[in-house]
Amino acid sequence: MKKRQFLAAGLFGMSSVAMATSKKPNATCSKDSGPVLLTVTGAIGAGNRGALDPALDQMMAKQTLQFNRAHTFDFAALRALPQTTIRPTLEYDNKQHVLSGPLLSEVLKAAGASAAGDVLLRAVDGYAVQVAMADIRKYRFIVATHLDGKAIPLGGLGPLWAVYDADSFPDIMEKPISARFALCPWGTYHIEAKA
Repeated sequence: MKKRQFLAAGLFGMSSVAMATSKKPNATCSKDSGPVLLTVTGAIGAGNRGALDPALDQMMAKQTLQFNRAHTFDFAALRALPQTTIRPTLEYDNKQHVLSGPLLSEVLKAAGASAAGDVLLRAVDGYAVQVAMADIRKYRFIVATHLDGKAIPLGGLGPLWAVYDADSFPDIMEKPISARFALCPWGTYHIEAKA
């Protein structure tokens, strides 16, 4: 056997073993996973990353975030959680759309967040809103990853959107459509769980 064929066969064999032993993605980013899309800080469990690095976490540093540990999620980790589908009428085009993703309460649970306090939701543009945990459960917020069956693009409303089905709640439907999603930052990238 020629050296090149031997090496190719060996590499093929190693990749086959790696594929056969690879695990289903879970709600934790691994070192070889995709880019982090969501960082949860505050009153959380042990976390899966360390403190904010002002040199490398530029956007978070510019938005004056501080934390000693965090729990991060990539796209696969969010998709590994149970998915929920909602069909709200959106303020941007007054049309009903299908949004899907895990319940925000399940994301917080996966991060080991305490179940009691408020939650601060922060978007990439700096928009931040504090929401009571009771409202997150009541309105069944999701962390939407898909809009009308497609991944939500960066530069649109995503890649993540903390949102609820406004059409399902009379107290929200009483508001003008332009005010129904004030608690729902699109481009959500950071969540702080308060104790």
